[in-house]
Amino acid sequence: MEPSARQTFNANFNTEKYAQFLQQLNAGQPKETAFRLAETPIFLTADFRDRLILAGDDILQTILQPNFKELTERAIPAKWRVPNENDQPHCIALDFGVCKDEAGNIVPKLIELQGFPSLYAFQALLADVYSSVYDIDESWTGYYGGMNKASYINLLKRTILGPYQPREVVIMDVNAMDQKTAIDFFVTQQYIGTPIVGLDELKQKGNQLFYEVNGEDQLIKRIYNRLIFDEIDTGGNPFENRIDIRQPLDVEWVSHPNWFYRISKFTMPFLQGEAIPKTYFLHELESIPANLENYVLKPLFSFAGQGVIIDVTPADVAAITDPENWILQEKVNYEPVIQAPDDGVKAEIRLLYLWPDGDAKPTLAINLARLSRGKMIGVRYNKDFDWVGGTTALMPR
Repeated sequence: MEPSARQTFNANFNTEKYAQFLQQLNAGQPKETAFRLAETPIFLTADFRDRLILAGDDILQTILQPNFKELTERAIPAKWRVPNENDQPHCIALDFGVCKDEAGNIVPKLIELQGFPSLYAFQALLADVYSSVYDIDESWTGYYGGMNKASYINLLKRTILGPYQPREVVIMDVNAMDQKTAIDFFVTQQYIGTPIVGLDELKQKGNQLFYEVNGEDQLIKRIYNRLIFDEIDTGGNPFENRIDIRQPLDVEWVSHPNWFYRISKFTMPFLQGEAIPKTYFLHELESIPANLENYVLKPLFSFAGQGVIIDVTPADVAAITDPENWILQEKVNYEPVIQAPDDGVKAEIRLLYLWPDGDAKPTLAINLARLSRGKMIGVRYNKDFDWVGGTTALMPR
């Protein structure tokens, strides 16, 4: 990470500025941000930025190959398969840990990936507020490829809205206003005008969906989907007394729900590149690695780190009754390279791509980052620490 920018930031940091940062970020929002935000952004060197971009390019080669759908058919659980799948994921997120290689270089290592929207709008606002409150020099940016905020918002609009008017596209999640990520829904609505609609608010007439606005039913032509099936899978029928969105409905998706499974932990064993940890489908392993302590065991169908076994034993492997639904992945050791006032902090950077209809390939646009002192990166694993939580990575222009 860039040492001079870090030294300058830390020397000028105080808790009053952090309080001002939180106040400005939440100003005018219907609800405050529901997850912890870090005191600082990350300052990347040009070298690490370029390593991230190259690592992302390696992964996209697999996603863009003609037989990718064939490779990932098994990834979609039968009960969650949704009809009318399109040919491309509109949103791709790649999570990289910041690590150190054997030569002592700071390098990215892939942790997970997903064909699902992330905090695309909120991250633009977050970078703005960090830069404003902490008076960060304009030579630092959170955008890739020479983009600025205006061109980024235009790309976001093209991806989410497509050919439709904002009122014809909805941001949809179960209990949307109560989600921890609701702050991103609010900012998305402010940037591009799309309404926020909960799953319970959908209406169906024939194979069309509607939502109510000013006492009238508005036809929905496209859904910016933020609903993760795993979150509503309680064992019963999650769509009881609700519209079952698994029907063959006359609606477009951004991204289509099937891409959540296609681009996921399931994809890891097919990937190659220096930033890719060795990963195997558990049922395809001929023998357990002798250095099992250097691996983690992950369920394919879970989210937010749930079900992951970090300190794996042969007994853990033997206890798995559905090995086809698990991967064994080489452990990634985060390097605490972000210097907080008291100690080093670990970091993870999520590259966020947008792929509007009509574009030949995805565009790397912006990033999301997280800081951690806990055993795992997620915000839920760092509740009692400071200088941890959600943030952004700034780069030299």
